[in-house]
Amino acid sequence: MLQIMGTQSISQFVAEISADLGHASLIWQAISIALCIAIAWFISRQIQRRFDGVAETSDVVKIGVESFSRVLWPLLALALLFLTKLFLAKYQHTALLKLSFPILSSFALIRFSFYVFRRAFIREGAAGNAFLVFEKVFAALVWIGVVLHMTGLWSELAYALDEIVLPLGKTKITLLAILQALGSVALTVVLALWVSAMLEARLMQIPSMHSSLKVVLARLGRALFILAAILISLSLVGIDLTVLSVFGGALGVGLGFGLQRITSSYVSGFIILFDRSLSIDDMITVDKYSGRVTQINTRYTVLKGLDGVESIIPNEMLVSNPVQNLSLTDRAVVLTTDFTVDYKTDLSILLPRLIEVAAQVPRVSKQIPPSSYLLRFGADGFDVRVGFWIDDPENGKNNIISDVNLEILKLLRELNVEIPYPHRDVTIYQAESKT
Repeated sequence: MLQIMGTQSISQFVAEISADLGHASLIWQAISIALCIAIAWFISRQIQRRFDGVAETSDVVKIGVESFSRVLWPLLALALLFLTKLFLAKYQHTALLKLSFPILSSFALIRFSFYVFRRAFIREGAAGNAFLVFEKVFAALVWIGVVLHMTGLWSELAYALDEIVLPLGKTKITLLAILQALGSVALTVVLALWVSAMLEARLMQIPSMHSSLKVVLARLGRALFILAAILISLSLVGIDLTVLSVFGGALGVGLGFGLQRITSSYVSGFIILFDRSLSIDDMITVDKYSGRVTQINTRYTVLKGLDGVESIIPNEMLVSNPVQNLSLTDRAVVLTTDFTVDYKTDLSILLPRLIEVAAQVPRVSKQIPPSSYLLRFGADGFDVRVGFWIDDPENGKNNIISDVNLEILKLLRELNVEIPYPHRDVTIYQAESKT
C-alpha cells in the first residue's frame, strides 16, 4: 500500500512538472522559491546580529544562538514557502514548491547535525580528516533517504529489511529492528554527548568553583547522560532491560580478573578529582616524569614537560606513588645559583648589589625579595649563593637561572671582581742516576 502511494505521488509530481513546462506557473514557483530563500537569509542574519551582543555576555544565550542559527534560515524559508504554497495553490500547480520542502528540511537537518557532532566530539582544534569524511557520509545518507522517500522506494526498502529475520538465541529479530535499535542508540548517545558538552562548557565558566570539582561534575554528568541515553533508546525499540543483568554479571567477572588495573585507574581518577590533590596547570613530579598538568581524565592524567613532551600517567600511579606538587598551596618556587669570587673581593659591597640585580630580572618574584650570602670558604675563593623566587614554574627554571646568571656576570665585570679558577703547582723530582 505504501509502495503504491509512493509511486502515485511521484507520478503525479512528474505529470505536474511536465504540464507546467513552458507555462508561467513554473517560472512563478521558481521566483517564489528564490525570494523566500533570500528573505529568510536576510531575516536570519538580522536576528543573529541582534543576539550577538547578548551572546558575548551570556554563555547560555551564546549556546542557543550558535545552535539555532544553524537552522534558522532554512526554517524561515520553509515557513515562507508554506505560506506561498497556500496562496499559489488557489491559482496553479505547486509541484516545484512541494519539491523544495524535503530539500530544505534535509538541509536544515544536516546543518544542525554537523553542529551537534562538532560540539559532541570536537572540543579543541580543527576537525580531522576522518571526521570530515564522516560528515560527508552522513550528508550523503540523508540525501539518499530524501531521494528514496520522494521516489516511493523508502517503504519498499523498509519492507525488504523487515523480511530478513536473524535468529538471536530462542528469539528472532528482523534486520529492520536491529538497524532501528542501532540508529536510536546512536542518536540518543550523540544527543547525550552534546548536552554533556554544553554542561561542561557551562561549568568551566563558573569562577567560584574549584577546577577539580568542575571536572568531576562534567565527567559524572557525561556518564549519566550516556547511560540514560542507552537505556531510553533500548526501551524505545522494545528491548527488555532485564536481559542486561546477565551482561552486568559477566562485566563484573571481567572487572574482577582482567580489568583490575584499568578499574583502579578509573577509581583513582575520581579520588584525585574529589580530594583536589591535583588541579589543571599544577607543576608536579611523579616517578621520573615532571611537567604541567594539562588534562585530568577519569583513567589518566596528561603531563606536559618543559621540553614540550607530553606524558600520559595512569591515575593509579598518582594515587599509589609519592607526588611532588610544586603548586598545591603556593605556586612560588625558590631557585639558587652558586659561583666563586676571589678572596680579595669586598663582600659588603658585592652581596647587596647581587640582590639588586637579581630583583631586576622580570620573572623574579616581587613579593619575596632575593637573597645573597656567603656559602663557604672555598679552595679558590669565596663560594657565594644567590637565591630568588619565581611564581610561574610552568614557564621553565633553566631559562630564568640563565637570565639571573647573565646579570650577575655583568655586575662582576662592572665591579672588576675576578672569578678564580684552580691553580695547581706540580713539582717533578728527577732521581739521580747511580754510577
